[in-house]
Amino acid sequence: MNVVATTQQVGSFVIDTTEQWGRSWIFLYRTVLALFKPPFRPFLYMTQILQIGVNSMLVIALIGLFTGAVLAVQGEYTLAKFGATAYTGPAVALSLIRELGPVLTALMVIGRAGSAVTAEIGIMRITEQIDALRSMAVDPIKYLMAPRLLAGIIAMPMLCGMFNVVGIFGGYAVAVGLLGLSPGTFMSQIMSSVGLVDVYSGFIKATVFGLIFGWVACYKGYTCGFGAQGVNKATTQSVVTASVAVLIVDYFLTSVLTRVFMK
Repeated sequence: MNVVATTQQVGSFVIDTTEQWGRSWIFLYRTVLALFKPPFRPFLYMTQILQIGVNSMLVIALIGLFTGAVLAVQGEYTLAKFGATAYTGPAVALSLIRELGPVLTALMVIGRAGSAVTAEIGIMRITEQIDALRSMAVDPIKYLMAPRLLAGIIAMPMLCGMFNVVGIFGGYAVAVGLLGLSPGTFMSQIMSSVGLVDVYSGFIKATVFGLIFGWVACYKGYTCGFGAQGVNKATTQSVVTASVAVLIVDYFLTSVLTRVFMK
């Protein structure tokens, strides 16, 4: 009997997971399709870019500044063992532009704005505001989900670019001001080592992470359970799922982009 019960539990879990996975892809398809259907409401898109992107600038700049500073300290300490402190600048810049910039930006935006998006949509779900939109012949996918998805795709690369710039400045300030490295060497080595390929790679990752952010946050809010507990659970699942997805997708993107751009 224990074997039968265990088999039933495993089978139920697999079926439920597969159904959720399929529903999430259908939800993404409907949301992307809604982006191209009239009526177009630019104000909704601008509002979401303000809430997701502009309101996240301060925390992104702060994290970027200290991330660049830490990279400069650790990079100089490590490279000094090999007599290569002149390459501290490229170590900071490449680490930020290719990996840390997109990943940390995505994780911070997910934590700050993703939870808010999920909670907002979840509250609208449990208070029947989404049903009210349908009763007024307004598609909730078009009105609520599409602006947030597009805002995430647009805002994430912009925030990533700001993170990189502020991070390199933080690394420069620490390396030159505290560690005594040559400012000319620091910047010249960055310019000679960082290419457009590195920048493209980082921005492609940030765009994909923006899609993941909007997709997961909206879907979890749209399908949340009833009551405060349902919203709480959906918000937690949204942050955890999106964060894990970003880290997993980052590995595969790094592998693919490295192979593509190295050819």
